[in-house]
Amino acid sequence: MVVPLLYAIFFRAMRTDSMKKWLALLAFWGVCSPNTLLADWFWGNASIMGTNIEVQVWADNKAHGDAAIETVFTQMEAVNQLMSPYIETSQLAMLNREAALHPVKVDTALFELIEKANTFSAMSHGAFDITFASVGFMYDYRNHAKPDQDRIDKQLNAVNYRHIALNNEENTVFFNHPDVKVDLGGIGKGYAVDKSIEALIAMGIEHALVTAGGDTRLLGDRRGRPWVVGIRDPRNEDKQAVRLPLESIAISTSGDYERYFEEDGNRYHHILSPKTGKSAYEVQSVSIIGPSSTINDALSTTVFVLGVVDGINLINTLPDYEAIILDNERKLHYSAGLTQ
Repeated sequence: MVVPLLYAIFFRAMRTDSMKKWLALLAFWGVCSPNTLLADWFWGNASIMGTNIEVQVWADNKAHGDAAIETVFTQMEAVNQLMSPYIETSQLAMLNREAALHPVKVDTALFELIEKANTFSAMSHGAFDITFASVGFMYDYRNHAKPDQDRIDKQLNAVNYRHIALNNEENTVFFNHPDVKVDLGGIGKGYAVDKSIEALIAMGIEHALVTAGGDTRLLGDRRGRPWVVGIRDPRNEDKQAVRLPLESIAISTSGDYERYFEEDGNRYHHILSPKTGKSAYEVQSVSIIGPSSTINDALSTTVFVLGVVDGINLINTLPDYEAIILDNERKLHYSAGLTQ
């Protein structure tokens, strides 16, 4: 009904001598073109990579919006199939089975992400280390099970990123310790978010939000307004500790509330110190703000393990990245760029 009405208005204006009215109506017709009239926000949710995936996109029409959302889910599932340690057919699971026996050739994407993870390990002097899984696999948070000190001590020698030997010419990975296991949980979701945003840009999407658990990246703004992203209170899932107006940026949060159980007054959670094989306790959550979800993801884990002072000091050396830390006494700390 809208298009015939616009034609009627247009031809009525043509019978007048007012060029200004004619030009104004042409502009109005451009604003109300079929694509604009059908453009809207489209939402989607899915459970992939062991977490909730949320997508919001502004698209020309429902078909475009649905295709964009499906593209994100496809990207997420592709990363999951390649890098999940829990999917027997994934290349990461194959590494954990075979890489201590012989060099294993892997997909370029997996090779480069392991290479990037090792860069963060070197930069943080081992605070970030994907071989934490050599001890981490002994924890079962769902069934409230943890290893005793003797088991941890026997496995700790396997926790060292230097045990991962990478051959750039052959794209092979070799573990030079028999008990090494790796897990990309501290960087993989951020990587999947980045790949999803890249795919949306290729489709012509200019405004979007993609979230995978604690990793969120924003494409553009919310059509003239900033996105408002909340950092949840680690001790109350219904409250937010901080709310931030953001656009064209990413934010990742690591917290001690994601996978954990409590026993004898202690909280055992999934963010382990590679030095001790036990949960890191100095902070409750760390949020990193920066342009790359992959880097944010790795840095949020790194800073969580380093603690407030060393973590803030590290972030202050990195251009374009900022941190918000909630310590174990419920006090907020900010990196230099945010305090200004």
